[in-house]
Amino acid sequence: MKKALALFAVLFLFSGPASAGFDGYVEVTNNTGYDIYYLYVSHAKSDSWEEDVLDDDILPNGHTVRVNLRNAKSSIFDIRAKDEDGDTYTIWDLDVARHDVVFTLDDMD
Repeated sequence: MKKALALFAVLFLFSGPASAGFDGYVEVTNNTGYDIYYLYVSHAKSDSWEEDVLDDDILPNGHTVRVNLRNAKSSIFDIRAKDEDGDTYTIWDLDVARHDVVFTLDDMD
């Protein structure tokens, strides 16, 4: 009986966090020289871009925004920004648990 209870306790400890998903954030800095009007952060396995996380706001050149991510499948995301001229900047398969984003003109699609 004690062995069964110990096994149950171990299984319980390892099942909790794995099923909860990734909770964290990514900071996105705009160093493009242009204001960013749209910012999309989608799980890397997603077939489409999620909603614009800036909503009605803009991300001015030289500024940073923190995007909170809750209960995601993993910490791997694709991130796309669209500036005032309609140019896009995309980072693919970024592990946001380890890295933030700094968009520059070198990231333009």
